[in-house]
Amino acid sequence: MHCENKGENITELISEVVSHFPLAGRLVDVTPIVQGHINTTYRLVTEDENGESHSYALQTINKYVFKNPEDVMENICAVTAHLRKKIIEAGGDPDREALTVIFAKDGKSYYVDHRGEYWRIYHFIRGASTYDTVQNARHLYNAGYAFGRFQTLLADFPIHTLKHTIPDFHNTKKRMADFFAAVEKDECGRVKDVLPEIEFFRKRAEEASRLVDMQAMGLLPLRVTHNDTKYNNIMIDDATGEALCVIDLDTVMPGLAAYDYGDAIRFAASTAAEDETDLSKVTVDMHLFEQFTAGFVGATTGFLTKTELETLPWGARIITLELASRFLKDHIEGDKYFRIHRPNHNLDRARNQMKLVLEMEKRFDEMCAITAKYM
Repeated sequence: MHCENKGENITELISEVVSHFPLAGRLVDVTPIVQGHINTTYRLVTEDENGESHSYALQTINKYVFKNPEDVMENICAVTAHLRKKIIEAGGDPDREALTVIFAKDGKSYYVDHRGEYWRIYHFIRGASTYDTVQNARHLYNAGYAFGRFQTLLADFPIHTLKHTIPDFHNTKKRMADFFAAVEKDECGRVKDVLPEIEFFRKRAEEASRLVDMQAMGLLPLRVTHNDTKYNNIMIDDATGEALCVIDLDTVMPGLAAYDYGDAIRFAASTAAEDETDLSKVTVDMHLFEQFTAGFVGATTGFLTKTELETLPWGARIITLELASRFLKDHIEGDKYFRIHRPNHNLDRARNQMKLVLEMEKRFDEMCAITAKYM
C-alpha cells in the first residue's frame, strides 16, 4: 500500500477510517488522486477472500469551504437517490450513471476521525475516466448533454429540501461586494501588486449582477443545479466515449441553470488550462462551444424556459467573471480557499479567467447566435 503525504502517517489514518466502512475484503492499496481544488481524494483497492479486487473513492470534506459537512452529505444522499430512481425507470445502470454512497457501519454517510475531519466513500466507477482537457468534440457534446440531463432528471426533485451548503455561492452581486471588501482589507499586503486587475472588476461590477437581478424579478426560476460543472466532473466511458456520470456533488443547491451551463463553457470551451500563464493561448473555441451548447440545450428542451435558454451565453460570461474575482480575492487573502501548487497560482488563475472574459465579450454575438440555433 502506498500513499504520499506529509505530517502524520496518512496510511495508518486511512486504514483506521476505512475500518468504519463495510468494504469488501481487506485494503491493499491507497493511491492519491491529484485533481480538484477543494477536497483530498484517494482511490482505494480492496481484495476479498476470492481474490477479487474492488475499488472505492475516499474523500475528506474540506471544512474551511463546507462549514456543515452533514448538510453536504444530506444533499448528496437525497440527490443521488433521486437520480438512481430516475435512471432505473429509464432502463439505465444506476451503479455507473450515478454516484453510490457507501454508508459507514453506524449508518451515517460519513465518518469523523479523531481530528474532527469528515470522510466519505463512494464506489469507484470502473471503465470510465475524467479529463482535465477536452479530448474531442464528441466528448464535449456528450458532457453538455450529461449536465443538461442532470438538471432535467432533477426537475421534480423537492428543491425546498436542499440545504444551502455554501450560502450565496453564485450570488454574483454579493461575490463582487466580497471581492471589493477583501481589496479594502488587504490583509496580506498584496493589493498594491494587482491594481490593474482590480480596476478590471470595477468596470464590470454592475454587469456581474445581471442574472441575479433577473431572478429577483421573477424572470429566472431556481433549479436544482450542480454549481461546479467543470469538464473533469463528468465521467466519460472508456469504451464508448459517452458521458456516463456527473460527479462531485458537494455544491448541489438551488441555483440558476445559466450558471451551470456557463461554468461548463468557461472550463471546457477554453483553449487553455485555467492556470495557463501564456495568455495568448487563452480564447474561446467556438466549435467546442457549439458542441456543448447543442448537447445541453438538447437535453433541456421542454424543461428550461425560453428566457433561461436566451440567458445561457450571459451565464458563461458572468460566471467566468465571478470565478476570476474569486481567484483574485483568494490571492489577496492569502490563498485560503483554492489549493495552490506554486507561488501566485491563484493570481495566474485570475488573469487567465480575465482574459477569457475579454474573449467572450468579443465573441458574444456569435455565442448568442449559436445558442438561438439550437433553441
